[in-house]
Amino acid sequence: MSDQNSDGRPGGGARRAVELAQLRTFLAVYRTGSLTAAAEVLGVSQPTVTAQVRALEQGLGRDLFERLPRGVAPRPAAHDLVARVAGPLDSLETVVAEGAGYSGLGVAAPVRLAGPAEILSRCVLPALSPLVREGVRLRVSTGLADDLLAEVRSGKHDLVLSAVRPRGRSLHAEPLVDEEFVLVASPRQAMELGYGRGEELGPDALRDVPIVAYAEDLPILRRYWRHVFGVRLSGEAAVTMPDLRGVLSLVVSGVGVTVLPRYLCRSELAQGTLVALREPDDPPVNTGFLVWRPGGDLGVQVRRVQQYLLSAARGW
Repeated sequence: MSDQNSDGRPGGGARRAVELAQLRTFLAVYRTGSLTAAAEVLGVSQPTVTAQVRALEQGLGRDLFERLPRGVAPRPAAHDLVARVAGPLDSLETVVAEGAGYSGLGVAAPVRLAGPAEILSRCVLPALSPLVREGVRLRVSTGLADDLLAEVRSGKHDLVLSAVRPRGRSLHAEPLVDEEFVLVASPRQAMELGYGRGEELGPDALRDVPIVAYAEDLPILRRYWRHVFGVRLSGEAAVTMPDLRGVLSLVVSGVGVTVLPRYLCRSELAQGTLVALREPDDPPVNTGFLVWRPGGDLGVQVRRVQQYLLSAARGW
């Protein structure tokens, strides 16, 4: 990436002084694997990032990154440099975030976190509130698993919560939480179905009940029917809503039945505004993963969020 002399050596004899901003930019590029993503993290333009990396390479007299069709790859010199500067820079960033004024460094970059809207809203953000009060900044995005996994590969996100384990070695996935799914209805709907009369409700009793679902193909409900009842769910949804919080609110209001992750409806079950129509010994469970790009230094704030989530998820 750096300018070269006629003999192929980068930088030439006129080396420039290395600046703190250049090291901070280098660290952002190293951690995101992308000039564009680093620019987004730092709040500057991509040409500014490119210019600072080139200036740093000239100052050090060596190339740090190899350009790829998508992003950049650190060279051995980059690995050596990050081992020397990441700790001190992160320490300064933490001091700045806590209120000290180191001019020219700026506050620590926000942690870019993404995942399904439901678990982010119900579990993740409340769990991270102590870190936010301590000065950690978050930029939270929502989306579908496949899209978010592609985006964390490209460096757009630091951490992603995914219901799908990523394939290959380009991403690291740590099991975060087991989501238990539960078949629910409002008390009024449950009474109309004959709930509480001494017999477990089966698929026949539910055949003519309106179904409220996340998507047209009824993915969660079909899995529940297959796992618990051992039959294929047929029919169409009365209502679809691509947000389980909306599904929850409609069923609480007395419309139909649905299947939800227990973390999302735990308080409604406890308050009696929802009823679990079945409590099987072996309910369907889906494992959620915390995902990040391996091979680089995540940074102190990202590591704090990562470790906090892995600990907090035990209570979900």
